[in-house]
Amino acid sequence: MIYFVGAGPGDPEMITLKGYRLLQEAGLVIYTGSLINPQILEYAREGARLVNSATLELEEIVEQMLTFHQEGGTVVRLHTGDASLYGAIGEQMEELERRRAPYTVVPGISSFLAAAASMKKEYTVPGGSQTVIVTRMEGRTPVPEKENLASLATHGASMVIFLSAGMVKQVQEELLRGYSPETPVAVVYKASWPDEKTVRGTLGNLEAITREAGITRTALILVGDFLDKTGQSLLYHREFSHGYRESQDGS
Repeated sequence: MIYFVGAGPGDPEMITLKGYRLLQEAGLVIYTGSLINPQILEYAREGARLVNSATLELEEIVEQMLTFHQEGGTVVRLHTGDASLYGAIGEQMEELERRRAPYTVVPGISSFLAAAASMKKEYTVPGGSQTVIVTRMEGRTPVPEKENLASLATHGASMVIFLSAGMVKQVQEELLRGYSPETPVAVVYKASWPDEKTVRGTLGNLEAITREAGITRTALILVGDFLDKTGQSLLYHREFSHGYRESQDGS
């Protein structure tokens, strides 16, 4: 079998048990270069072939997976975070389907979840935003017009921006068309890695704090009132009843 495995955000203990087991079983591991913490590769079994995909083209990746699979081996295609977010696995899966090769996908912990954990924050706040927008700034990869940052910012929802730290000036300009300059922001560099770095500020000084911290890539930009606000869920309120507990007033 060929497995697409999410390696998690970077901390080697944040890979799933299933992902860990598959790494120990695989004879071929194709991983996404500098994005994968090298410590995670230490989980691979002794003698496994480790291939960095950074210098490979799509056809080369697929051919290596197919060849090893056809020889009876287990293949792990290791992607950073969770492969369903900016993982570029769609074209790989299409090629495998075209050639009738069996594969399955094993999810991983995304860096945007690790970033929230590092900040000790909830993206969804009782009485506040109940929506999380995960997006990116348009660069060499185009973004649909209706999904540009300025348009998304008008919702006022909690927002996580991937792959955009190097364009922070443009990000700030676009977001200011929807959010106020006082909106809280945070920039999280390499969430969960040993050299993780976090800076906080407001949207009005987003570019300044990012530049001052020397962050240009491998970072998430978090935007929204959730960074400052907390709320109390009804779930544990003494006057709230649900299927497992009656309220203290008996209602």
